Amino acid sequence: MNNRVPMTINGEAALRAELKKLKSEDRPRVIEAIAEAREHGDLKENAEYHAAREQQSFIEGRIQEIESKLSAAQIIDVTRMDNTGKVIFGVTVKLVNVDTEEEVQYQICGEDEADIKAGKLSVTSPIARALIGKNEGDVVAVRVPSGTVEYEIEAVEHL
Repeated sequence: MNNRVPMTINGEAALRAELKKLKSEDRPRVIEAIAEAREHGDLKENAEYHAAREQQSFIEGRIQEIESKLSAAQIIDVTRMDNTGKVIFGVTVKLVNVDTEEEVQYQICGEDEADIKAGKLSVTSPIARALIGKNEGDVVAVRVPSGTVEYEIEAVEHL
């Protein structure tokens, strides 16, 4: 079973920064809040204690999730690869809508990095799946809820 998690260098750095913050700032803060809430007495009816324990559970879960992803990470640095004009994980793709001639630009990245407003598409998204393996100049049909949209791949950049 292939359980590798593809991610860009920036995606890895962002996860490592979040992990560091969770371990060095958030975890100690919530441990302190639990200790403080315990001093208030009866834990059964102590809302502050229960809220802090719930926050601690969330933080510990997120730490485990990030550590798991980082241990299975396959870091892909497209800046070190030759640009063949082929769409692969990590590249930035400039597309032109064949019907409206509207131009859009997306970077194909891992699921944790995806942010459509920032132009970052998850590799598992319908658009990215349609683009992977295609070349500059190809016209790609992408199924969307409103039908099918055709895009021409104008440029593939290794940024």
